[in-house]
Amino acid sequence: MAKESMKAREVKRQKLAEKYAEKRAKLKAEGDYVGLQLLPKNSNPIRQRNRCQITGRPRGYIRIFGISRIQFREMASKGLIPGVKKASW
Repeated sequence: MAKESMKAREVKRQKLAEKYAEKRAKLKAEGDYVGLQLLPKNSNPIRQRNRCQITGRPRGYIRIFGISRIQFREMASKGLIPGVKKASW
């Protein structure tokens, strides 16, 4: 499980990215890179980390399902993900 502080940091980064999205797009279109540098660093969507929706784990993330590889494997072995067969894990 991820720490609550790490999850909160991700939420904060997401809110900042949404807040500055229009301004960032406008500055990029104008080519004003000095203006882009003046924006908060955490407002850049690149700084957001994909996390498992169940455990909050940042590594081994499967984008299609929105969960980590470990949760995917557990759910697949329980039959909760349709169309996935256990081969040889």
